[in-house]
Amino acid sequence: MTQFNPIQSHSSSIDSNEPLVIRENSGSVVTLTLNSPKQFNALSVELLAVMQAELDNIAQDTNIQVLVIAANGKAFCAGHNLKEMRANPDEAFQRALFEQCSQMMLTINRMPQVVIAKVQGIATAAGCQLVAACDLAVASDNAKFATSGINVGLFCSTPAVAVSRNLSRKQAFELLITGEFIDAHTALLQGLINRVASAEQLDSILQSLIDAITAKSSVAVTTGKTMFYKQLDMELADAYEYASEVMTCNMMADDVSEGIDAFIEKRHAVWTGR
Repeated sequence: MTQFNPIQSHSSSIDSNEPLVIRENSGSVVTLTLNSPKQFNALSVELLAVMQAELDNIAQDTNIQVLVIAANGKAFCAGHNLKEMRANPDEAFQRALFEQCSQMMLTINRMPQVVIAKVQGIATAAGCQLVAACDLAVASDNAKFATSGINVGLFCSTPAVAVSRNLSRKQAFELLITGEFIDAHTALLQGLINRVASAEQLDSILQSLIDAITAKSSVAVTTGKTMFYKQLDMELADAYEYASEVMTCNMMADDVSEGIDAFIEKRHAVWTGR
């Protein structure tokens, strides 16, 4: 059963009647929807705090397998709130803001659930970073992406961390140094997103991806996400040694025994998450 739970997310200081983030629970899938459309879902200090609290809560819930990050309005996320940044020009505020944002991005990377960005509109600067930080991303064919800080004299340094880990070096640098938009199909070809669909088919294409993940053993999915990111920074020989250790431990799981038996017996596996 699907449940909407906006109460768990704090209210916006701009409109106290509207939650900054809406949480929707549907079985083992949770959707967090950015809900500040008039501000193009900019990552204000308050919105970042709400998201961090939600992510921390979800990361501790072993019953959740997939997290979807979506947004209301024309924009997925326009990055940081520039008006807020200009209103607080001191270095301490700026440093705290970027550290707060970086912590949220790291949480997405480190949490055991698979995180999917559902991009329905523009994603710029730290909004593009948010897409890149998610494990997977689907986008409507009218979505656009840019790291546009360069246009106001600010190189998107923190977005560069996530973007450069998705795109090739030259493609990432072009995006960062020009501030130009790329469309959804270009983003797909360059590796920023996984799938593109029409606006009408976006929910369907997202659901097919969710179904493919939730049909698998949660042990394998959680093990796989942790292993995948950890080995990326290792030397080749070290990565293989680590991967062998992970596979050995994974083989001891009850789900693996069940999965292999089900394959041999030509039946569907019954996962226990052990």
